Amino acid sequence: MKELVRPSRLAAGARVAVVAPSGPVLEERLQAGLDVLRGWDLDPVVGPHVLDRHGELGYLAGADADRAADLQNAWCDPSVDAVLCARGGYGAQRMVDLLDWEAMRAAGPKVFVGFSDITVLHQAFATRLGLVTLHGPAAAGVDFIKNARAQEHLKATLFAPESVRTIPSGGTALVPGRARGITLGGCLSMLASDLGTPHAHSGARGGLLLVEDVGEQAYRIDRMLTQLLRTGWLDRVTGIALGSWDGCGPYDALRPVLVDRLGGLGVPVVEGFGFGHCEGASTVPFGVMAELDADAGTLTLDEPVLR
Repeated sequence: MKELVRPSRLAAGARVAVVAPSGPVLEERLQAGLDVLRGWDLDPVVGPHVLDRHGELGYLAGADADRAADLQNAWCDPSVDAVLCARGGYGAQRMVDLLDWEAMRAAGPKVFVGFSDITVLHQAFATRLGLVTLHGPAAAGVDFIKNARAQEHLKATLFAPESVRTIPSGGTALVPGRARGITLGGCLSMLASDLGTPHAHSGARGGLLLVEDVGEQAYRIDRMLTQLLRTGWLDRVTGIALGSWDGCGPYDALRPVLVDRLGGLGVPVVEGFGFGHCEGASTVPFGVMAELDADAGTLTLDEPVLR
């Protein structure tokens, strides 16, 4: 794996577009998120289809083509400095192939933020655009609009990235040690279901894997990790940070699965790293060189994630 292009940091007055590539968005949460962004002296603009809902498939924020158009138009708008996803859910896999990657590449680098189902787009932005992205809170997500820590960490990352080069986790070592590599990852279920597609990473070789999930039973997490192992996707991974596992049952029942599937890889593994589907989640970058210290529970970036 190689380091990717870092976009420019934001400044007061920057225009940020909010889009909904996946699931439907609640208007009151959207408005609350926009208020937070305005409080940061940003100028948020909303994609025309963000509040749409697919007529027959209510788990989608409108038609695939409309969701793709909102993202592409925002990205290709020269007045927009960053694109923030309103929420995750499901649907990014259905629209990612509709994007014009040549046009988006020509538009140049800018900040992209999202998590959960947006893992699909993080992979595509890395493989198609060669761009660093931010695994951070959804602009209309309840864990963002009601949590000061999540807000402040994202704000610091966007405006003063040198201040958050070391990301503390509060986690502990599942397997002790230190490791270096290029960060990648996201939601485990999306990494597994995206295997073999044109936009997915071909593997985690040389990478630090940051992975988490929500609402999955232990045997399903076992199955997804086993799939990554069997395909060779985890071959030569250098280290692993395990984020939140909200709704995945008692952690005491899940932990043996993580030990069994990942403990034998011979690389440092930290558990309880505070990113993903959890209260006060940290924003973590994908596509940058970093050092993972499992014993200290820290991820330290070689340089600020944004220029």
